[in-house]
Amino acid sequence: MLGVISEGAESRREPSRDCPHCPRLADFRAEHRRAHPEWHNAPVPSFGTADARLLIVGLAPGLRGANRTGRPFTGDYAGDLLYATLLKFGFANGRYDAHPADGLSPIDCRITNAARCVPPANKPLPAEVAACRPYLVADIAAMTRLRVILTLGLVAHSAVLVAHGLRQNSLRFGHGRRHALPGGVTLIGSYHCSRYNTNTRRLTTEMFEAVFGGIREMLDGGPLENGG
Repeated sequence: MLGVISEGAESRREPSRDCPHCPRLADFRAEHRRAHPEWHNAPVPSFGTADARLLIVGLAPGLRGANRTGRPFTGDYAGDLLYATLLKFGFANGRYDAHPADGLSPIDCRITNAARCVPPANKPLPAEVAACRPYLVADIAAMTRLRVILTLGLVAHSAVLVAHGLRQNSLRFGHGRRHALPGGVTLIGSYHCSRYNTNTRRLTTEMFEAVFGGIREMLDGGPLENGG
């Protein structure tokens, strides 16, 4: 069962441009609006249609990535790897060119973040993730064909669990680990596709592609192997 949706969030699945709920993030956003008025500098909306069967949940917008371009994972290294992988496995169409007018469109896939505004040092506080939870809950509730949620990192994993009314540590996060969620949805974890993780070899392209290969197989009717 999904967590409680706050008043108004079910009908508006995205925060307003000047969302005031997290003062630290609002101040950071205002600072960068002054410094870079041409940037998006606002909560970043989800990307992809609500009839998708796959939802990808990241951590938060990158300062010079999604916060600049206004599209999740667009304009930084994490997006280079994510969108190349989506294209390879048939979850996107077109060409990724690191800006929202590149013509790329998701196929059977929707992308969002646990926190919708860019945080200082790429680290949202727990209260900030909680403030965005109603939008994640509403996003999930709107996806009536949803079969798989892929979480990129522990924070996103925990956010999805709490959105389903579960304890943050009730289902252990691990790269490639799978869990059954209420409603017949499968939760799959992956290390975040950040430059740091790939530079340190915590995540390789092959590891990332293996996760998407498994999702492709699952959605095409292949066997499901739970990771416990």
